[in-house]
Amino acid sequence: MFVLANTCGRVHDAREASISPLDRGFLYGDAVYEVWRTYGGVLFGMREHWARLEHSARALGFEKLPMTMAAFVEEARRTALKHRELTGWRGDVYVRLQISRGAGEVGLDPALADAPNWVILVKALPEMTPAQLEKGFALACAKNVRRNAPEALPPAWKTGNYLNNILGLREALAAGADDVILLNAQGCLTETSVRNIWLLKDGVAYTPPLSAGILSGITRGILLRDFADNPVLKLREADIAFETLGEYESAFITSTTQDIVPVRMIDGRALPTDANCPAMRLKDFVRPGILGLCARTPEFKIL
Repeated sequence: MFVLANTCGRVHDAREASISPLDRGFLYGDAVYEVWRTYGGVLFGMREHWARLEHSARALGFEKLPMTMAAFVEEARRTALKHRELTGWRGDVYVRLQISRGAGEVGLDPALADAPNWVILVKALPEMTPAQLEKGFALACAKNVRRNAPEALPPAWKTGNYLNNILGLREALAAGADDVILLNAQGCLTETSVRNIWLLKDGVAYTPPLSAGILSGITRGILLRDFADNPVLKLREADIAFETLGEYESAFITSTTQDIVPVRMIDGRALPTDANCPAMRLKDFVRPGILGLCARTPEFKIL
């Protein structure tokens, strides 16, 4: 799949090198990032994603972001339109912004960085097919890797350091699953490698609280904020101990790029994913609301 990049204002094929090997994002993961998707050409959750980006940047001690939200939207628009021109893709797109502390002399001291660098990536984002949704995700709980503790490197910061997630995912893939469920030091569920997890019981879908050690997912937050008491499922936060997994009837994951997708299996235990399962009914109920949120923010339209 063709990916177009915009490095500090220069638009180019993402396969072309554009960042110095001395960049601290490359050397140390000293960077923050966010991923958006469009619905009808409008960036979804633009303000929420930007607020999380600013939070992550402050946590890492970045003095300020190298661009404003308005400047980012304009650069994303310019990049997305060029992607459309080059590929002919007329659907929605994935948009990723990474900001590093910058390049400079080799060394851990943040003061060695010169000036922040930024890169925007744009690629096509096809909708999942009904067959893909019915297949859903097979998840496996990691046995050898635990979620890094908030006291060490808080998962609430969306940084360039993803080794914990990668090692957990690697373990799950080796077990034949599609993604991992990471447990915290207390043996409770946190999240998957890049998605939030929800477990269903008696008409309520539970997702781990932020205190469990998770990223504050944007779709997760919007569901809890705007759809907590919808007629399909009640949505609540709760700690979920690994030992209680067998008590839950079904599951789904949420993310910005895929909104709601059913889970077909956890640790080999089959779960429902058909069109009438709770996750798919919730997806159908929520989608008009998500489209409505985008319709009310035309200033974030990039295509």
